[in-house]
Amino acid sequence: METKIVKRDGKEVLFSIDKIKDAISKAFIASGTFATEETLTAVLSHLRVRSGMGVEDIQNQVEVALMAEGYFQVAKNYMVYRYKHSEDRETLEKLNFLIDYCSASNAATGSKYDANANVEKKNIATLIGELPKSNYIRLNRRLLTNRIEKMFGKEVADKYINLLNTHVLYKNDETSLANYCASVTMYPWLLEGTKAIGGNAVAPTNLKAFCGGFVNMVFMVSSMLSGACATPEFLMYMNYFCEKEYGEDYYKRADEVVELSLKNRTIDKILTDCFQQVVYSINQPAGARNYQSVFWNISYYDRYYFESIFGDFRFPDGEKPHWDSLNWLQKRFMRWFNQERTRAVLTFPVETMALLSENGDVKDKEYADFTAQMYAEGHSFFTYMSDSADSLASCCRLRNEITDNGFSYTLGAGGVSTGSKSVLTINLNRAIQYAVRQGIAYQDYIEQVVDLMHKVQLAYDANLHELQKQGMLPLFDSGFVNLSRQYLTIGVNGLVEGAEFLGIKITDNDDYAHYVQEVLGIIEKKNKEYRTKDVMFNCEMIPAENVGVKHAKWDKEDGYVVPRECYNSYFYVVEDESLNVMDKFKLHGRRYVEHLTGGSALHCNLEEHLSQAQYRNLLRVAAQEGTNYFTFNIPNTVCNKCGHIDKRYLKACPECGSTDLDYLTRIIGYLKRISNFSEARQREAARRYYANQSKLGQAV
Repeated sequence: METKIVKRDGKEVLFSIDKIKDAISKAFIASGTFATEETLTAVLSHLRVRSGMGVEDIQNQVEVALMAEGYFQVAKNYMVYRYKHSEDRETLEKLNFLIDYCSASNAATGSKYDANANVEKKNIATLIGELPKSNYIRLNRRLLTNRIEKMFGKEVADKYINLLNTHVLYKNDETSLANYCASVTMYPWLLEGTKAIGGNAVAPTNLKAFCGGFVNMVFMVSSMLSGACATPEFLMYMNYFCEKEYGEDYYKRADEVVELSLKNRTIDKILTDCFQQVVYSINQPAGARNYQSVFWNISYYDRYYFESIFGDFRFPDGEKPHWDSLNWLQKRFMRWFNQERTRAVLTFPVETMALLSENGDVKDKEYADFTAQMYAEGHSFFTYMSDSADSLASCCRLRNEITDNGFSYTLGAGGVSTGSKSVLTINLNRAIQYAVRQGIAYQDYIEQVVDLMHKVQLAYDANLHELQKQGMLPLFDSGFVNLSRQYLTIGVNGLVEGAEFLGIKITDNDDYAHYVQEVLGIIEKKNKEYRTKDVMFNCEMIPAENVGVKHAKWDKEDGYVVPRECYNSYFYVVEDESLNVMDKFKLHGRRYVEHLTGGSALHCNLEEHLSQAQYRNLLRVAAQEGTNYFTFNIPNTVCNKCGHIDKRYLKACPECGSTDLDYLTRIIGYLKRISNFSEARQREAARRYYANQSKLGQAV
């Protein structure tokens, strides 16, 4: 039987004993002697090579074998030989990458490891950020496998590397040492500014200081994360400073002139200028983020959701947040942001409207109507709906269980301080097809892999705690984020493609529902099994901006059945024209998302905006079906000639008539020009089906 080993780039090749002999012979020559065939046979007798083993492991065995035979100088020269070749190989790889990156069509296409449309322009700053990524991956893998070996043994560590190299598993954000994403409480900032996380800013004392300080705080926090930074308290805190500046009834006097300068600004004008300062500042590229803007997320709340989470909240001076003024400020910010997006391409914040449902509808009818109206006016945001305020969608699809809704004068509102420490993803399409090839039940194989994934995540968590002990994680030490409330996330990708391979029709039917519940149920079972009072797991349908394309490419190269160029993060086939809007809401309803404790988002693609009444009906549908996280995507038109931005999906610019157009849509959770997508993702975007009025379904 042929033995296949894994090269450094992850590709499998036939093992060649002649290459090993050649390298050993050169090491002997470098030592001033020659290796006879007898000598080579003696050294090679120590090697134990098996399929799936990495090149590095085999070379490590050669070093040990040479020393076991007493050839210490040869072993030393062999190590020098390895190092020189490794150094040459790395330099050549980086040189080739530099050439390819500079000639790529855009930054996302040029990125080898984590293509990201949030990096709008490639330049020297983005190139500098890309070059060391391969080193970070090697370092992160070594740190993690060392810990796995210490906690669970070398066999588990070797299996993990094998599953990475064969693309059954994918470790998200290996190019960064920082943990993944976080929803932060800003209460420590209210108490002592940014000093606890290494800054020198004092706590804000007025509205102007709040706005400037908030921007600085978000940039500082985000520099210590590899993913999104959510600030669910942003508008509540801003409202507090508005009241301190202009009185508790400021919102009733929004048109009152309160500035004595020549501008004679009203309260409303001052607040919209504050909105502008914060939003435009955070949408600027940041050096600490590889020249991309911060992934910033905020939340709006209906009255019942707000009272459930913040009912016991107190500011440092003992003041309670006031709903009436916050209600006004939330709506004002949302309306302003919707209009501002016709003036500039503004990706962040990613907004989520949190609504409580009851008896098949939104409980707060005022906010249900307002949410529907904002959708009808062309605004692009997410809605998170739950029948109890026991969870919060803090990122652009990440749902977190709230384990502590209490308040403390040290940490603020505990329930908002959560997130994901680490995401490790299983490629379900490959896992299922591999199991079938091996003649084993795919359910058993998935369970074996998922069990190993939990061990890997526990090892990651142990490394994170070690970093905290060394004082390297001030976000956690200062109370912005609570480490024990952050999740270890088991990500899934290729769920739909796996079902297609098994011959299951991707519609709302019993066979598909059983498949989804079975596969995700295996993961939830393991999540519960490994959960402790200090460690929590969840399962998420990852957005897969980058890895969805990679999984499809790798699987196709290795001869697996690949129905499309990108594995998306939905429960339906994104290009399927037979499904209507109601079908998609059902496919993201409780029947399918029951075990997906970390969340997924329905991106309902539409050709044109619906009416307020139609969106209002869809909110009822969501409440009834248990579709807890969704948004509506109607491509916005951007004229490349005159710069006009229109909320509609047009074929010509309504201002200048030009057909030189670009479109804004969500690549995953965030809004970007399609021209900023990687080339593979641009092709995926072109295949998306956008429903028209005839495809709404009877209930709409």
